[in-house]
This record gives sequence, C-alpha cells and structure tokens, in this order.
Amino acid sequence: MKPATRLVEMFTAACPICDDTVRLVKSVICPSCELRSYDLREGCATNECREKASRYGVNALPAIAVNGVLLYCCRRESITVDRLRAAGIGQA
Repeated sequence: MKPATRLVEMFTAACPICDDTVRLVKSVICPSCELRSYDLREGCATNECREKASRYGVNALPAIAVNGVLLYCCRRESITVDRLRAAGIGQA
C-alpha cells in the first residue's frame, strides 16, 4: 500500500536564510512527502508560484505550505502604512 502523499511547497528568494530553510526541510522530508520549491525572485514560467504565494498569504520568505495551507510558523502580518506609522516611521 502506497503512503498518502503530502504536498510540501517551499517559497524562497535565494538568500542565506532561505538556503538554511531549504537544507532543513530537505533533511526532514519523508517518502510520503512531495517537495516543490519556488524561488520567487526567479519566478516560474506560468507565474503559478507567485499566484500560490499570494493565495496562501505569504508575506515573508522563506515560507512553507503543506497541502495548500501556510504553516502557522510562516504566517506573518504584512507591512502596511498603518503599521509603519505606528512604529513612528514617516513622522517628524
């Protein structure tokens, strides 16, 4: 009997922190996991990777989604004007 396949999608930007995450994920991946890596700097021929990143709510890299759901540890709030101003940016 073939084990159920888990789709693991990794979103990166070819940076040192992303490289560490790629190595970590590859070190724990198992035979029941299908790994797909997307370098958002490079993009992909169909733009599928950027569309998925947007659909999953990826706001920072690296990020990992499993079976179409962004992992909780990868969820970060997006940068907005209100958050920048609340931090004092743009104010004299």
